[in-house]
Amino acid sequence: MRKLHQLITACALGAITLTGSALAADAANELTGKQIAFTNTKGNCLACHAMPTVPDAVSAGLIGPPLIAMSARYPDKAKLRAQIWDATVANPSSSMIPFGKHGVLTEAEIDKVTDFVYGL
Repeated sequence: MRKLHQLITACALGAITLTGSALAADAANELTGKQIAFTNTKGNCLACHAMPTVPDAVSAGLIGPPLIAMSARYPDKAKLRAQIWDATVANPSSSMIPFGKHGVLTEAEIDKVTDFVYGL
């Protein structure tokens, strides 16, 4: 099962990297954290996570834990940001894409996604 998750992660990272470059830098700066999280060419959080408190989060994945009560789970917002930046630091077996480490998201985009997810 772990190999399957690693394969899915590798494929998703490749797809995000290839299609993510199609977005203009200016347009990406204008996206909200929610838009980045929902966009399949950027954050694509819904591919792996459910967001039970967000009514329009309809395409919920089952690979990662549901994103709910995040400020209680991560009282230190910086730790949540670090998790989004590179989840393999805290868990080397994580199948979560290292969005910052691999340059999938910019620093500003990671900040926006962190703010959005922290509010869930």
